Amino acid sequence: MASSEQMARVLVVDDSRFHRELARDVLACRAEVVCCEGASQALAALEQGAFDLVLSDLTMPEMSGLDLLQRVQRRFPGAEFVIVTANATVDSAVHALRMGATDYLQKPVRAADLILCLERALARRRLVEENQRLRGELALYAASRTLASTLEPDEVFALALEIAGRVVGQTRGFALFQRPDLTDSIGIHTDGLSETEVGRLRGLIAEGKRVDWAAYPGLARLDRGPLHELLRAAGLPETPVLVVPLRGEERDAGLVCLLDAPPGEGALAPLAIVAAHAGVALRNAERYRRARDRAFVDDATDVYNARYLLEALDREVRRSERYGNELSILFIDLDRFKLVNDSHGHLVGTGVLRQLSRLLAQSVRQVDTVARYGGDEFTILLADTGERGARVIAERIRKWVADYAFEAGAARTLRLTCCVGLANYPAHGRTREALLDAADKAMYRAKSQGRNRVCSASDLE
Repeated sequence: MASSEQMARVLVVDDSRFHRELARDVLACRAEVVCCEGASQALAALEQGAFDLVLSDLTMPEMSGLDLLQRVQRRFPGAEFVIVTANATVDSAVHALRMGATDYLQKPVRAADLILCLERALARRRLVEENQRLRGELALYAASRTLASTLEPDEVFALALEIAGRVVGQTRGFALFQRPDLTDSIGIHTDGLSETEVGRLRGLIAEGKRVDWAAYPGLARLDRGPLHELLRAAGLPETPVLVVPLRGEERDAGLVCLLDAPPGEGALAPLAIVAAHAGVALRNAERYRRARDRAFVDDATDVYNARYLLEALDREVRRSERYGNELSILFIDLDRFKLVNDSHGHLVGTGVLRQLSRLLAQSVRQVDTVARYGGDEFTILLADTGERGARVIAERIRKWVADYAFEAGAARTLRLTCCVGLANYPAHGRTREALLDAADKAMYRAKSQGRNRVCSASDLE
């Protein structure tokens, strides 16, 4: 399409030198005019670059204008094609228009008709391109709206990568992001990369290859830098990369990286729309997470409640199924806790539970989940932990509780013990119900053996 930066291009095909030069002289001030004597030259010129308008004589020795029209429509669809002839009839005009010609002029062609023909062709082209642009924008906004309704940050980055790739016509890229629940864990989504490339990239991330989100404050097309060092280490081509930073209000942050970035800045505007919608989605996800956490936190102890435990256990079981990792669960119960409430009152009992919850939180990693199951029963989900590792942690908790002086008010302290039952996925169950039941039974076995003990579901066998 012609614009203020680029002059329109017109291809004139006529075996008459007079008519070629006439069209060239009339249109030269409005367009770049290329003249050809026949169809072969015209097709060769079209191969070299697009034209806004093709003006072709109807009758030529080598190939007729209608035959040329058919060739152009097959090889260069959408081209504006106008038939020019000295022997015009209504039937021939209708026939040409039905075949796809956009207009029909009779020789001798007046200068005003040539100019009007060009203006109409350019106006039609502008309408088509504007319609395509608007349709593209509508599709972009429709796709971006799905981002705003996504409440899981992990899904936001996956969807943003897909939409951004669609916007710029790229099928190769990846998204790196901070996992909201794991401070030092980097998540990754990929699109269009081979299994080998994905494996190398994941391996580098797992080994601690860090990405500084703050180093990428805005949309950019980069030819070098830390991201290219990551590409080089992963064996990926060090092509130009379009970087789309995505950020929430709190910790959620990451980058969408599109490889083989097209030249120019044309892709940045639509990508800015994607980034804006993704930012809204991340902020919504953070607010949802805060509200969900409030609903899932036990008021007395400030650790998660049983409702959250059940959801978290479902999620961890699915993750273990997907990646083939082990998962362990500890079931912890204070010994003779009823005596604390009976002897010191429920306020002291609640204070003891609060102190125990802090002790348990300090005894495990940040990626593990501590929850109050009910009463004086607590559970701990140990991610990526086998039975042997779970026994070590359970024994450490048992000893810490036994050695801890629980404050009971008025400068008094209490000494308590606990029993810990443990179960492992997949050894002792493959569902949350089976794992909880196995850990609970193991805990009661420890009680029956004299309290202040650790027992595994394996011991039940």
